[in-house]
Amino acid sequence: MKLIYTSILFSAVLAFTSCGNSSEEKNFDQTPPVSVTVSSVAAENNSPFLTASGKIEAANSATLSTRMMGFVDKVHVNVGQNVTKGELLVSINNSDLSAKQAQTSAGISEAQAAFNNAEKDYQRFQNLFAENSASQKELDDQRARYEMAKARLEGAKQMRNEVQSQFAYVNLRAPFSGIVTNKFIEAGDMANPGMPLVSVEGPGNFEVTASVPESEISKIKSGSEVQVIVKSSDKTLPGTVTEVSTSARNTGGQYLVKVVLDKTDANILSGMYATVQFPIEKKTDVTTVMVPKEALVKQGQLTGIYTVSQSNTAILRWLRLGRTFGDRVEVLSGLSADERFITTADSKLYNGAKLNITQ
Repeated sequence: MKLIYTSILFSAVLAFTSCGNSSEEKNFDQTPPVSVTVSSVAAENNSPFLTASGKIEAANSATLSTRMMGFVDKVHVNVGQNVTKGELLVSINNSDLSAKQAQTSAGISEAQAAFNNAEKDYQRFQNLFAENSASQKELDDQRARYEMAKARLEGAKQMRNEVQSQFAYVNLRAPFSGIVTNKFIEAGDMANPGMPLVSVEGPGNFEVTASVPESEISKIKSGSEVQVIVKSSDKTLPGTVTEVSTSARNTGGQYLVKVVLDKTDANILSGMYATVQFPIEKKTDVTTVMVPKEALVKQGQLTGIYTVSQSNTAILRWLRLGRTFGDRVEVLSGLSADERFITTADSKLYNGAKLNITQ
């Protein structure tokens, strides 16, 4: 009797559990499918252009330093300030240099007086020699005295020129009109020879320095017209190749190519990253998988894409991406050719979501 009761209880529990599962499956089945549009992976055997990454820099830039050691009296500018050519940027204490300038001025006065006296004596002995009142040796001695006085005066003047030239390193001025992009020192700091103090860049003219591998550098010629894609704004700007490096000794095996951007109203700043597209056909036996940017899904530092399974459900694939070609991105791994992926959806997607493919 006990055995029969236990069997009946077990059957009841099993029936209840089965009913619960049927209810959950029924609820799951009632979830409406997500309407999506899909597309197939674009696979290409060759790329219409060679691309290289680089950084935008100002074509006219300078970092000012000094040859003198001294305390900074004042920094006359701030970062982002517009300056004109010759405008005073940094003043360094020049008391020692001023004292040296006074010494050179006194030395010039002394040398000038000695030269004037030697010149008069030399002219006098020339007249005496012409009248046979002075010997040749006396005339030669006066000529030597005159030449030495002249050399001392010239040396004193050159010393003054040297001191005056050093004033350019204690009063740093803008070498051209532009914008102050950085300052590395404040008033009261000690300035040392060769130490960067202020950076200035000329606005309007920009260039891109791109790194090109050795397998492609021979195809790039100076004067070629290229397209430059600014990554931050996704804008494409025209440019011209002006320099092509012939050595990769100090660049880690990469050859540097300099591209000057044509004048544009686009909002670009020095230091932005860019992609240079060279009009060179690049053939390869490796199939390139391309997807549009709008189909990508980002979660933190991961990037993926929703694909369509055989049972018409969404599956999130994590991808490893390569270079960008306009509005498309190269997929290095995570997606194969001829697979379908979701481009747009009318509601939020998730793994396992049922799909209603409209296109």
